[in-house]
Amino acid sequence: MSPGRQTMEMVASIEGARLDAWLHEHYPVRSRSMWQRLIREGNVLVNGKPGVCRSPVSAGCNIRITLPPPVPADAAPEDIPLNVLFEDEFLLVIDKPPGMVVHPGAGCPQHTLVNALLHHCRGQLSGIGGVERPGIVHRLDKDTSGCLVIAKTDEAHRRLAEEFKQRTLEKIYLALVSGHPSALSGRIEQPIGRHPVHRHKMAVSPKGRPALTFWKQRQVCGPHAALIECLLKTGRTHQIRVHLAFLGHPLLGDQVYGRQSSPHHPDIPRQMLHAWRLSFTHPITRRPLACEAPVPADMRQVMTVLTE
Repeated sequence: MSPGRQTMEMVASIEGARLDAWLHEHYPVRSRSMWQRLIREGNVLVNGKPGVCRSPVSAGCNIRITLPPPVPADAAPEDIPLNVLFEDEFLLVIDKPPGMVVHPGAGCPQHTLVNALLHHCRGQLSGIGGVERPGIVHRLDKDTSGCLVIAKTDEAHRRLAEEFKQRTLEKIYLALVSGHPSALSGRIEQPIGRHPVHRHKMAVSPKGRPALTFWKQRQVCGPHAALIECLLKTGRTHQIRVHLAFLGHPLLGDQVYGRQSSPHHPDIPRQMLHAWRLSFTHPITRRPLACEAPVPADMRQVMTVLTE
């Protein structure tokens, strides 16, 4: 094996999904197109034979992945201040500000979290995420603030990804929603899939994948809004935004799943969603680690205006 190449090996526990979709489900930090390229290049073996993107995964089959050595990132390091909640030689947890894009893309080639990380970590980031996403284990939407964990080493990255896959992390969000729920707490267990018409959106759909959100009301914010605490038991795209809209209480400021502007609400600068608390087992030391990100200023200001 050439220097710098990494391997991962696992046994599939479920069947049915095609290989590229199965890999993207278990390691979403790499895009599906990246997994397809790795499969076509012969870097994914299924029971010892080169995998095929469209072939279904069978329960019990052995999947061996060879990751090519990381190449230097195209993104340039930028001296962008980071609010670090925890850091050691293996990982760091930051409080991502609202408005910051996680990794470069066609519409945002610079001023991203990746640019900031390349400067802050001086290149000491996991290569598993590829050129575009070094160190990125999971992501938050541009307009969602709060806790985000980044891996500095490939081993830390693999173990953190496994924690996400096994759902052993605890992710608690704070959401400022329209209206007052009829109960003080509850659960939303509705499958989420791609919207049948608007492909950029997700939706509750019987053909979607299982999704479970526990919620409870933390605070009434005036007569027309409430602060909700959401505990995610799954990690579907836009899960909280879709589930709360399904509940009838969409996020304030959500231009995709929310309501149009209302005389009851002030101008909202963004979707009012904050990744407040992240708890997990440190991937290397195996000690429990919990980080909390304070409610950001713009969200506090909206709550103040609503309660006046």
